[in-house]
Amino acid sequence: MVKAIVGANWGDEGKGKITDMFAGDADIVIRFQGGANAGHTIINEYGKFALHLLPSGVCRPNTVNIIGNGVALDIPKFRAEIDALVAKGVPTPNLLVSDRAQVMMPYHVLLDTYEEERLSDKQFGSTKSGIAPFYSDKYAKIGFQVCELFHDAYLREKLERVCAFKNTVIKEVYGKPEIDIGELYETLLQYREMIRPYAADTGEYISRALNENKNILLEGQLGSLKDPDFGIYPMVTSSSTLAGFGCVGAGIPPYEIKDIIAVTKAYSSAVGAGAFVSEIFGDEAAVMREKGGDAGEYGATTGRPRRMGWFDCVATRYGCRVQGATQAVVTALDCLSYLDEIKVCTAYEIDGRRTRDFPVTPLLEKAKPVYTTLPGFKTDIRGIRDFDRLPPAAKDYILFIEKEIGVDVTMVSNGPARDEMIFRK
Repeated sequence: MVKAIVGANWGDEGKGKITDMFAGDADIVIRFQGGANAGHTIINEYGKFALHLLPSGVCRPNTVNIIGNGVALDIPKFRAEIDALVAKGVPTPNLLVSDRAQVMMPYHVLLDTYEEERLSDKQFGSTKSGIAPFYSDKYAKIGFQVCELFHDAYLREKLERVCAFKNTVIKEVYGKPEIDIGELYETLLQYREMIRPYAADTGEYISRALNENKNILLEGQLGSLKDPDFGIYPMVTSSSTLAGFGCVGAGIPPYEIKDIIAVTKAYSSAVGAGAFVSEIFGDEAAVMREKGGDAGEYGATTGRPRRMGWFDCVATRYGCRVQGATQAVVTALDCLSYLDEIKVCTAYEIDGRRTRDFPVTPLLEKAKPVYTTLPGFKTDIRGIRDFDRLPPAAKDYILFIEKEIGVDVTMVSNGPARDEMIFRK
């Protein structure tokens, strides 16, 4: 059986914990898109980890973890992440990397940085991890697959051809030093040795696993609203964040995905630019940021303070719809325990008209939140494992969200650790 765990919002919903939890029953966990530009935080018996490229099942010794062909593979970061896990006592993970995955090149990071500098105050809020240039090259057919690293003459010829174009852009558009092709070739040979133990035909491996009825988890990065087709374009990421893309990014037939778990947080947060209708500011945001998560709401990869806001039913209902969610998980409910009242965005007002539908970007930029105010529950709820033992106001809050988004909330997280979870259905 194949399950997909994906984000219903802007990312940062707590998907890492959910994947880590489900990985206990999974034979295989597959990252199917994105790169090292965002992270998943997990807390378990080995400690606390911010994973960027590695699938969130790497702390499970009996789970095979796969980086799929849809991932932007930053090989040095991949190896550094493995070393960091093992140094903290985690058993060496069972890892495979698709030989069709494409390699993050050093110039992708440079071009990402140069472009953000050029844009100045019109920046996208990039993490400068090279993601946009990487995917641009992939679809312009000038990227490098892992398998190409193992063919010397082929690699060198292609590198010279691609770098002739890249150097023109770097010199003429950005006025920066050109790429040294010989030096880059030697770097790629080092990458080859780093990735050699893991490179495999993962498509064939997954096909056999499906025939053997293995349990497979697909793990997405970011969330629905960062999808390049259905998100807040152009302030989005560069690969599809939807469960449907898991079929492509992992190499799985569409009919095999039976369960799509959309993760959302009990409040809203986002990193990067773009429309955020329920965003709050000032002291109100600062307090929510410090109360959020295990160590506050800061990006797992960048350390940047996240933008904060109230739960957005309009965005989350839409996010669940485009994901095709069969169930929803609400995380970080415990982080709202300090509030006397909790606001929930239940509609948008655009040009004087009220709507419950999530609009396209030009209209979204004009949207104002319409709030419903619910009573807070003002008590520490960590340690509670039974939904019926939650304070009435906390239960009512979850039930309100469930009704608004139209998807069953089957789990509620009330703490950052793997076992801090309430199962409802």
